[in-house]
Amino acid sequence: MLDPLTIALAAGAGMLGGAMNALAGGGTFATMPALIVIGLPSPIANATSNVALQPGALASAWAYRDGFQPIGGVGVRTLAVVTFCAALVGSLLLVFTPTSTFDMIIPWLLLLATLAIAFGRRAATALHRHAAPGRRTLIGAQLLLGVYGGYFGGGLGLMLTAVWGLLAGELPHRLMAPRTLMLAMSNAAATVMFIGFGMVGWAACVPMLFGAVVGGWLGAQVGRRLPPGLIRGWTLFVTTVTTVVFFARAYA
Repeated sequence: MLDPLTIALAAGAGMLGGAMNALAGGGTFATMPALIVIGLPSPIANATSNVALQPGALASAWAYRDGFQPIGGVGVRTLAVVTFCAALVGSLLLVFTPTSTFDMIIPWLLLLATLAIAFGRRAATALHRHAAPGRRTLIGAQLLLGVYGGYFGGGLGLMLTAVWGLLAGELPHRLMAPRTLMLAMSNAAATVMFIGFGMVGWAACVPMLFGAVVGGWLGAQVGRRLPPGLIRGWTLFVTTVTTVVFFARAYA
């Protein structure tokens, strides 16, 4: 059993993570460190975070349901199926990754997500000056993102925004609805796998889950009103700080 303060920490981190996923992605940057502070091993913390954020992702996707649209000529349903299947593979990889290995990998995955949000827009502009990627390229990229989402998931929403901007020339504010749906599909696949393999710390997961539902719904409401630059700046700040902390934890 967890004490009331720990339960409050889990619920608060879930609310913040759910809101971040609804706004720009990166909810794992709030939930996973909180679970590690509580005392869960990093793979269990990552799995628990994925499961806890799933209902919040569904709540956000439902709130954004009127905004689903094709990305780069590829239908949202196709992208959702690709994401789900690839995330099953990624989550299975996590099941068989030793804790010590995962601790060394986490900072690099966080760094990748941080770079995606920091420089994705500039890279998209540079690429479209010289090339016009097609549907196959987009689906191939979605497969890789799905595997990443199932394995780790941290910053997946940020990476979706960056990659879709890079390959399809989509503006970030137009991607809230499909991005949130892909997060829900990735988390759904991971949830199936992690529950099946007994990797979820339920005592911390349950209060975090309820917090994520509230945060996901509130984040979707706020996301319709906040300037995109403010959302991006806040998300980049959180991801940068978290990345630095995890590098220090793994290599200091």
